[in-house]
Amino acid sequence: MASAMYAGAQTGSDTAEVLPLSRPHAFVVGENFAGMRSQALGLAHRAGWDGTFQPVCPSRMARMALAGPRWLGRPCLRGSEGQTLESHADLLRSDVVISVGGKGGAIGAALRAHCRPVVQIQNPRQSLARFDLIIACRHDDISGPNVLLGRTALHGLTPEELAHARQEWEPRLAHLPRPLVAAFVGGSNGRFQLGEAEARRLATVLVQTRQDEGGSLIVTASRRTDPQALAALKEIIEPAGGFVWDGEGDNPYIGLIACADNLLVTIDSVSMMSESVAGRAPVTVFPLPGKSRRISEFVEELELAGRVRVLGESAVRLPTPWYVTPLDDTAELVGEMHNRLGF
Repeated sequence: MASAMYAGAQTGSDTAEVLPLSRPHAFVVGENFAGMRSQALGLAHRAGWDGTFQPVCPSRMARMALAGPRWLGRPCLRGSEGQTLESHADLLRSDVVISVGGKGGAIGAALRAHCRPVVQIQNPRQSLARFDLIIACRHDDISGPNVLLGRTALHGLTPEELAHARQEWEPRLAHLPRPLVAAFVGGSNGRFQLGEAEARRLATVLVQTRQDEGGSLIVTASRRTDPQALAALKEIIEPAGGFVWDGEGDNPYIGLIACADNLLVTIDSVSMMSESVAGRAPVTVFPLPGKSRRISEFVEELELAGRVRVLGESAVRLPTPWYVTPLDDTAELVGEMHNRLGF
């Protein structure tokens, strides 16, 4: 996280007292999905800003009205729980608006003010000129003078945060034999399907890897994981000596990114893949039935960087671990954002 800003206050002596300035505040708007929260609040965190997340979900008609000329009028801006946004206390005290995704971008552009720039995350699917700055992945296929592009999605996992997670979790995992294989399982969305059949194949690959290499196996499921898929994971993995975290107790997700020797991540989540490659373990991407040109291009770029490998259709176990270094473009993007915005 960026260090706090300080100012020298003139005193009666020749020395100046160093006083902390208040941190900028970001008003964050977007749909209430884990990946969008991770990217938007991660950006605020890495920028050294305080952030308040306000979930929004404008209707299609509202988005069309927001994108039209101001003289046509526009609907009242409301959060997903009915709160009026334009008079929201957190917005009124904010220094910057961060919007994420198409629906969040519709609201973010409408909240833009002379004294309150808007930073959009991902392709807003409207005129790029309505934003002061847009930060997106290269696979979003947009360009312009106010666009910054990176290979990975934004997130809050700094090297310092991962080092802290390693200090916390290594003692908690010390009783487990190495190598430690971990898998992050997402769920079905509008592009990919992750049902019971896919979960059974994933679990079988992981168990075979453990049988071949020894060591330990930990799997985490997300809130999007289908209950039948989660049951299939447990049915196969737990009798083989693995552990499936299903939401009870401390979430080991960041600890596993920091400590695992080998990682598997399902292809449905760009955020989850981006966070995983910020660690030190090689990452294998588990393909799913479905199609997304954007996500395929994202994975191909990570493959070209040597950071991930995609599990083949006939593979029965994970690839042998290969040498990697952490990959995270967030710090560079945040630095350029500071240069552009001046704070």
